[in-house]
Amino acid sequence: MPVTSFYPVLMSGDVAAAASFYRTAFGFETTFECDWYVSLRLGSFELAILAHDHATVPEGYRAMPRGVIVNVEVDDVDAVHARLVGDTGLDPVLPLRDEDFGQRHFIVAGPDDVLVDVIQPIEPTAEYAQAYTGS
Repeated sequence: MPVTSFYPVLMSGDVAAAASFYRTAFGFETTFECDWYVSLRLGSFELAILAHDHATVPEGYRAMPRGVIVNVEVDDVDAVHARLVGDTGLDPVLPLRDEDFGQRHFIVAGPDDVLVDVIQPIEPTAEYAQAYTGS
């Protein structure tokens, strides 16, 4: 089965505001936009925002996101932190820090309580280095 695309669709209470957040914070560009759905692209990465109560969402599943974390991996997490927290004024829910498992990161709450974890890979400690597979 050839897969031509695979991307998350985040349900939202305010599609326009959520799309604006991802455009402003991370530079996504709009590829399709209507009042209930916005498709975004950043290079080869895609993200869509869908009105949680739209008829295309099956009854019983028309809910706001809960327990969702979107990872955004970057080359310079300190620069992104300075821009989002310093310049834009977002309040991190997890401060910028290094993790033994190989990440320097911080987390902000995006629209609709979706957590956005901004990550830069770093060298893991010896305890975690063996957990990595492949190249």
